[in-house]
Amino acid sequence: MASTVQGSVKTVVVEATPQSLAARVADRFLTRIIARTRNGRIAHICLTGGSMGGAVLTAAASDERVSEIDWSLVHFWWGDERFVERDAPDRNSLQSRSALLDALPVPAENIHEVAAPSDGVTLDEAAASYAAELARFGKHGDPWPSFAVCFLGVGPDGHIASLFPDRAEVTVTDAAVLPVRDSPKPPPERVTLTRPVLNASKRVWLVLTGAEKASALGLALAGASYASVPAAGAKGRRRTVFFVDEAAAAEVAPELIDRDY
Repeated sequence: MASTVQGSVKTVVVEATPQSLAARVADRFLTRIIARTRNGRIAHICLTGGSMGGAVLTAAASDERVSEIDWSLVHFWWGDERFVERDAPDRNSLQSRSALLDALPVPAENIHEVAAPSDGVTLDEAAASYAAELARFGKHGDPWPSFAVCFLGVGPDGHIASLFPDRAEVTVTDAAVLPVRDSPKPPPERVTLTRPVLNASKRVWLVLTGAEKASALGLALAGASYASVPAAGAKGRRRTVFFVDEAAAAEVAPELIDRDY
């Protein structure tokens, strides 16, 4: 079954371990890209960092269906990025490239990275530049594309992208991209998409593992205030799915788990 929260249907999918979860998400991910691009349609994908973000892409890289996809039709973006150099370990795009993107025949112009300090821009300029890049692919009258799939990690505090609880960024609706300073999680300077951009996605997939995420998951499913639990405000236009392992699902009622998705 699915959980109906604040007018949106939120599906919970559970796997035993982080490894089996990554494999399941990777399978769904490639299935969705194939379905989207089969007839020549463009697929915009929003990626995330973190251990599970990398694990999903690593699992996808080993799937033989990768060779069946016309990657010229796929564009990659990031829900947030740490404002550090491109070769810094904290860089989300570096992790994504190492796990999958560098092995794919994706045109360089289809990989949309946030600028780095060595590009000669300030944090504010990096955010503005990313917003301008998004606007080039605007959809449905919005100055941003509608992502076919938007991956989001969820922190123990319920944060998504670099939208942290009880901070101004999480309530902003009149901008596509924001600079983040003094982040409660290092590094302190970041660039993040806002809720309107994330929620314009056709599918929002939140991937989280570990017992330390159980409380955040429970609050998100219970319809907590998105200002205090940003994950509670994540909603895809067509589907919102929480992919979790058994440890993170400790506080999820069995009837809320979809065993068939």
